[in-house]
Amino acid sequence: MLQRRALLLAALALSQQARALVPLQLQFPRDLGSHPDFRTEWWYVTGHATSGARSFGFQLTFFRSRVASTQGMQSRFAARQLLFAHAALTDLQGGKLWHDQRIAREGFGIALADESDTGIRLHDWHLLREGQDLVAELPGADFGLHLRFRETQPLLLQGDAGLSRKGPEPEQASYYYSVPQLATSGHLQLKGQRFAIDKQTPARAWLDHEWSQALMHPDAVGWDWIGMNLTDGSALTAFHLRRADGSALWNGGSFRAPGAAARIFRDGEVVFTARRWWTSPLSQARYPVEWTVQTPAGRFTVRSLLDDQELDSRSSTGAIYWEGVSDLFDAEGRHVGRGYLEMTGYTQRLRL
Repeated sequence: MLQRRALLLAALALSQQARALVPLQLQFPRDLGSHPDFRTEWWYVTGHATSGARSFGFQLTFFRSRVASTQGMQSRFAARQLLFAHAALTDLQGGKLWHDQRIAREGFGIALADESDTGIRLHDWHLLREGQDLVAELPGADFGLHLRFRETQPLLLQGDAGLSRKGPEPEQASYYYSVPQLATSGHLQLKGQRFAIDKQTPARAWLDHEWSQALMHPDAVGWDWIGMNLTDGSALTAFHLRRADGSALWNGGSFRAPGAAARIFRDGEVVFTARRWWTSPLSQARYPVEWTVQTPAGRFTVRSLLDDQELDSRSSTGAIYWEGVSDLFDAEGRHVGRGYLEMTGYTQRLRL
């Protein structure tokens, strides 16, 4: 298994030459699906839910990677596309993060990324569109996500009509849209116990879909990102890519109030300032688990609800990163939302 994984990751390293992306008018539902000519792609859903006296955060991500060196091979066993997936459940009352992962080459009925609409399957995990809903089934080790998501707002095109810059060079960009404020139903499982999501307490999720040829500048080691559903129906995105010394190489994001057009943040308009740190006993990485984030839409505080939300995905994507449910406060200290904070590149430089 280790030898097989090493070969797959080595193939990934032999990727195609990056090229600058051009503005496009994204077409839906086509662009909800896979883009196999692009090097990297992911569908990423995060959210929070309540079941009785228990509160949870959840995360599921499906990744697709194009292996340039195998595209000309005729063998059915050639790893032309690799699919990875991560799932995590944060049990806030139990004070524990549960996570699992999958990896496979596309094909043979084992792994599939549909090109016409959202439809990703990987072993016994899937994220599929059924009518108006997205349905996620991810039974993991000791836990499971069995969720249904329904849009309550239009898609949010990030960047310039869906073309989102991620660095100073034009090839450092992605096509990127979000779907905030997803109404969430279904149930979670933990250690054999079923937790039905309360219908009286609205559960909300956030979906990001992003695809690119090259995302990171050579000087970037990782990024910090937030996707926050506000209680008034607004949606806040903010990110920066970091150099090794912690300084920001590039930043951006957006803010959209209900019924309004999105305000897009440009490079230089977003500032992340770390306020509190936590050191992982597993990796010894030191993560900022509380931030002040200054944006054109206001100044916010992001605070993790559980410090130990580090994920070890070395058996699939090869990275260790922090991904966790967090609360959002405004400049006056009022609680205004909840969502997810993601931090990468704290153990070693992230490689995509």
